[in-house]
Amino acid sequence: MTFDESSIDHILSTTRAVRLRLDLEREVEKQIIVDCIDLAEQAPTGGNLGSRRWIVVTDPTIKKQLAELYYAAGGNWMIRMRDELQGTGHPNEQMMKSAAFLAENLQSVPMIVIPTIIGEHDGSGRPGLFDSVIQSAWSFCLALRARGLGTAWTTAVFEKRDELKSLLGIPPEVTEIVMLPVAWTKGTEFSPARRHPARDITFFDKYSKTFESGPSSPISFSDGPGTIVEIDIDASVKKVWSLVADINFPASFSEEFVGAEWENERLEPSVGALFIGRNNNEHFGDWSVNCFVDSYEKFKTFGWCTGNFRHPGARWKFELEAFGGGTRVRFRVLLGPGPSGLTRLVEANPENESVIIDSRLDALNRNMMNVLVGMKAALD
Repeated sequence: MTFDESSIDHILSTTRAVRLRLDLEREVEKQIIVDCIDLAEQAPTGGNLGSRRWIVVTDPTIKKQLAELYYAAGGNWMIRMRDELQGTGHPNEQMMKSAAFLAENLQSVPMIVIPTIIGEHDGSGRPGLFDSVIQSAWSFCLALRARGLGTAWTTAVFEKRDELKSLLGIPPEVTEIVMLPVAWTKGTEFSPARRHPARDITFFDKYSKTFESGPSSPISFSDGPGTIVEIDIDASVKKVWSLVADINFPASFSEEFVGAEWENERLEPSVGALFIGRNNNEHFGDWSVNCFVDSYEKFKTFGWCTGNFRHPGARWKFELEAFGGGTRVRFRVLLGPGPSGLTRLVEANPENESVIIDSRLDALNRNMMNVLVGMKAALD
């Protein structure tokens, strides 16, 4: 049997959380939901034990009571945040508009589906129960999407778990996993979401090592080796940016970077701006290097390449991402494709290329993490 990969890929990449585009007027046949659950039940389950149970709510009175629980558990906050963020241009403005719409209209959604599993989660962090149900619930979402229906993955109502169990008659030994409001969608065209490219978040062999291509076995400089470190800081993007944009801040925490000077300190940095970085390393000695800014979006990204702007020895970048009241900081480096002290060391010891690259990435990762930990300590 052959599969139409493009159709499958389209479903996988465009199954979105749908709220504003749920059709609250069009009836959903119960058989469609049953068909989608049949498909979802084909998902893997621990021990091949069929422990999943599904609740489909269609009764208007129960839906209204569910909506009241959802409002009390977090919907009221979503609505308040929607009103506060409206017109501000805040990164979460659209998301809160969508969330608030669902909170205000949950009782009008044609069906509400709650997958559960027999067993009680003990709060230990062990994933056992969820290992046997999350994949099934997601298969249900995909099956809906393939038929022109949509849903949104919601869990806020579980803040009122006791009331929910009482309302739906769920036994104590059964665990609720997610609440899925289901409706036909207004239109069926959805676009892939903005996500990190796979090679930016995929590590080979060790958590942190990335490669632009390959990696070869053994790894080589032509693979485009690199490393990434991340940290969550309980501070606003604006405060974090003040340290990210300070080219001398890392010198207090890195074992290699000594300091830097802008070519023109009077101007706001922009793509093409130059600063001189000074470094010290037991293998390479003391050296200075031209650093050209190749990515600069205030409060979002600050990146630079070393050596030659068109054929750099390395490419560095800070990326900031707001979440709640905090900021996630990604600090990454890609080695090459141009010459550097590393390439000279490899050329002198070609038989040890893989070991040299691996050692260099470990050292860079350690120093970069030191910088982020220092940043967090300064701002948290």
